[in-house]
Amino acid sequence: MRITKTLKSRKHEIDFNNLGFGKHFSDHMFSCDYKDGKWDIPQIVPYGSISISPSICSLHYGQIIFEGLKAFYAAEKINIFRPEKYHERLNRSAMRLCIPPVDYDLFIKGIEALIVLDGHWVPKNKGTSLYIRPFIFATDDFLGVKASETYSFLIITSPVGAYYKEGINPVKLITSGEYTRAARGGLGEAKTPANYAASLLPAQIAQDKGFTQVLWLDGVENRFIEEVGTMNIFFMIDNKLVTPSLEGTILPGVTRNSVITLAKEWGIEVEERRVSIDELISSSKDGSLQEVFGTGTAAVISPVGEIKHEEETIIINNKKIGELSQKLYDEITGIQYGEKDDKFNWCLPLSLPSI
Repeated sequence: MRITKTLKSRKHEIDFNNLGFGKHFSDHMFSCDYKDGKWDIPQIVPYGSISISPSICSLHYGQIIFEGLKAFYAAEKINIFRPEKYHERLNRSAMRLCIPPVDYDLFIKGIEALIVLDGHWVPKNKGTSLYIRPFIFATDDFLGVKASETYSFLIITSPVGAYYKEGINPVKLITSGEYTRAARGGLGEAKTPANYAASLLPAQIAQDKGFTQVLWLDGVENRFIEEVGTMNIFFMIDNKLVTPSLEGTILPGVTRNSVITLAKEWGIEVEERRVSIDELISSSKDGSLQEVFGTGTAAVISPVGEIKHEEETIIINNKKIGELSQKLYDEITGIQYGEKDDKFNWCLPLSLPSI
């Protein structure tokens, strides 16, 4: 790996007590190009602009994928949370968009080298982390619909705080109405910009109405719950933890998987199945709906206090965080920050003596 260090760090320009999310970027970035059927020698260079042609095919046809994982300051080491699962998902997305796979060694060595170089960018305050964004985009210059033969794989990092302004306090959701995020057989289970572009207008409308995000319903019957714009969704109904099953339209979240694993470990019955908005309204009315929360890398656990669907409004747990939501948040973040036993070996520790 070739490494070119920056001559001057920008860290002193950043207020680490007021980070926001995705607003600041560390000093270096990882880069590796694909050509002639293989990935080239990777390099780390100072973070900065990249030069592309106006006819680069990814700008016109969207052959792009990305991931998002985190590293946490944990006393005398840095914990990278479940990198193998994010790598696995990156390659699933790659296959769906005809992008060549990245082997785990290239993926993890790029992340590790970046963190070693920019270790002082990992924030130390509880509730903060270093967000890691790997992404791959097609780089052929042509205007025609076909898979590219060349690609760029980049990794950038960003010190971040809470994703939602509400933090761990309950958020408000509204169903998607006339809009559809994904259909079976489409791109719903891939982490690609097209999915997020489709969500922007409905999310903007939801926020204009005072809601945090959209609760997406299926694209066929417009009644089965799928996911939130930036999270998977869970319901505690009659002491059972229920979440929509993965049927090709839902992103298979790593935090989702972590929650299911922990819940089963704690003896909670978990059901992965179709959940209709009608069932949710009914369970709210008969008192069996106990908690609702979203899960995702950015927010970890985000309790839901209110859901609006057409003329119906569901209030969950008096708009307070539920017992299970809090327990899951405490357990996952405790593992990430090295405060709790990592019995599932989810964290990849990285020693940084200089921190």
